[in-house]
Amino acid sequence: MPVRVGQGEFQYELVEGWGNLPDGWVYKQVAAVAVDPEDRVYVFNRSDHPVIIFDRDGNFLSAWGEGLFPSAHGMCFGADGSLWLADNGNHTVRNFTTDGQLIRTLGTEDVPNDNEPFNKPTDVAVASNGNLYVSDGYGNTRVHVFSPDGDLKFSWGQTEGLPGVWDGDFNLPHNIWIHKDLVYVADRENHRVQVFNLDGSHAATWTDFIQPTDIFIDANDVAYVAELRNRISIADLSGNVKSRWGRFPTDEPGMFKAPHGIWVDSHGDVYVGEVLEGQRIQKFRRV
Repeated sequence: MPVRVGQGEFQYELVEGWGNLPDGWVYKQVAAVAVDPEDRVYVFNRSDHPVIIFDRDGNFLSAWGEGLFPSAHGMCFGADGSLWLADNGNHTVRNFTTDGQLIRTLGTEDVPNDNEPFNKPTDVAVASNGNLYVSDGYGNTRVHVFSPDGDLKFSWGQTEGLPGVWDGDFNLPHNIWIHKDLVYVADRENHRVQVFNLDGSHAATWTDFIQPTDIFIDANDVAYVAELRNRISIADLSGNVKSRWGRFPTDEPGMFKAPHGIWVDSHGDVYVGEVLEGQRIQKFRRV
């Protein structure tokens, strides 16, 4: 019998066994997932094959990045279709073509920088004006904004890497997403999502989450939030939860151990990557 999850208008069936790897390959920790306009699925993970690409049905297409990523973390597409990849292990955010050719690097490889970019960055997002927004989350507690040419424009959040609880403060800014010129930051250890204008001014706070790790917002203004505490939440743009599933750590199909990355394809199907003991990706078909 199919595994069915979710509530209301957001219900899904688990696609059992999605994502067939070549013989001998394993995922290890799946830090991020992203789906391109052709519904090719890019899985950014901490195995020997960091970027693995599948078609929508889970058939293996290709892989790249071997030896380049000590600690895969966050991923997004640029306006030109290229990939931006954040690595909290070597303190860089790098831009690649979708077949793995390096275009540019932000940050100094293997050199952590307090307050300024970067000290274990977690994610990157691209605004409609081409500016890059980077959550600099494990060593720093800030968001940095770069011009399309890679020049640092401004930052916000606390200095000295100290956690804070007030509006605009962070306690591990873990993921960043931009939708309709608003910036959404998963403020993981404050158990909230903060919303900002492009200039960094605070606009709103969502609080009904437990260690949010990743945010995806679709064209219909629906927000999908992965939470490290073993669940997925689907909300409107006021942060009101419309559907959720999971809560206790388990290997049970359709449930979770440490969701870390989330994305939705053009059909409304949801892909979730898990870290820590999870070490897998699951696909949920909308019904």
